[in-house]
Amino acid sequence: MAYMSEEGYKKLMAELKELETVERPKISAAIAEARDKGDLSENAEYDAAKEAQGMLEMRINKLKTVIADAKIIDESKLKTDSVQILNKVELKNVKNGMKMTYTIVSESEANLKEGKISVNTPIAQGLLGKKVGEVAEITVPQGKIALEVVNISF
Repeated sequence: MAYMSEEGYKKLMAELKELETVERPKISAAIAEARDKGDLSENAEYDAAKEAQGMLEMRINKLKTVIADAKIIDESKLKTDSVQILNKVELKNVKNGMKMTYTIVSESEANLKEGKISVNTPIAQGLLGKKVGEVAEITVPQGKIALEVVNISF
């Protein structure tokens, strides 16, 4: 089951609709055009179009699976007394004092550039359930880090 915000769910639905209604017909047209050029055994355009079709169908199927397993979180019932999914968490690295802020989101909504980390990452897993002022000892590929929860918000 994949927990996500309503916004994240709507984005996935929009992407699925785009892939099915726009991209799928484009690829079908490219395959038909390449097929019309003759011998398929030596037709690189045809091979490329068929490969693109396979990748597109894989993405569509993955999106359908995620959407089918999605559980939309009622944001009105979320609290900020301890870290949970959809919380924005301000952290301080105990060792060097560096501050960072992450929003914990579902796997499909994760985007590090926007400060959104997946609930399945080691950092998010280590933070879940922590309260303001608590320190989470988290094992990351570089070793162990200690992160203090400074603030929890939406």
